[in-house]
Amino acid sequence: MARPKIARKSTVIDMTAMCDVAFLLLSFFILTTKFKPAEAVPITTPNSVSSKIAPDKDVVLVSITKDGKAFLSMDDESKKELVLTSLNNINSLGLSAGEIKALSKAPFWGMPLANLKQQASIPAEQLRGDALPGIPVADSANNQMVNWMRAVTEVYSGTTINLLMKGDNATKYPAFKNVVTAFKKNEIFKFQMVTNPESVPTGTDLWKQNMAGQKQTE
Repeated sequence: MARPKIARKSTVIDMTAMCDVAFLLLSFFILTTKFKPAEAVPITTPNSVSSKIAPDKDVVLVSITKDGKAFLSMDDESKKELVLTSLNNINSLGLSAGEIKALSKAPFWGMPLANLKQQASIPAEQLRGDALPGIPVADSANNQMVNWMRAVTEVYSGTTINLLMKGDNATKYPAFKNVVTAFKKNEIFKFQMVTNPESVPTGTDLWKQNMAGQKQTE
């Protein structure tokens, strides 16, 4: 007696749950993604063989262009207004609450103290570093980075501050020296240089040390 044939049915997979999960993950990454802050001007950093990654939280960045112009930026929105308020009070700049608010929305600062009102009038989306004179640091007698660092240290007192310095490969030494002097005058003795990482040249002493360390861990 022949066996009865069982009708084959096509397999149906319900993708509804998977689509929901995919959209939830997409929404999560969009909401939690932290976009790279706008740079004052393009800077070509020198190469280094350091593998240490720069911090991405509580960052205060001093950028120096090849022309020696200095800019200051911060990643903590809540502290930017506090730094500006402290700077205004310490130096009697006469900035209004509205001007401080406008400056706190700027991605970076790059004006002499006397001209901060002028930067406050420039919309953040129209701010261009190459059109600003920068924070004066070239003249040791008028090193205004000292004033900025005093306000920064006051606001970050008792908390962690990750101070970074990013200089162009063609920046002259005096600009670097005066920025470091501003750090020292505010008792800031620890900062990191932002460089362009590269691999350790084969055959160098550092390469031999790294190879020896790898063999010991194997």
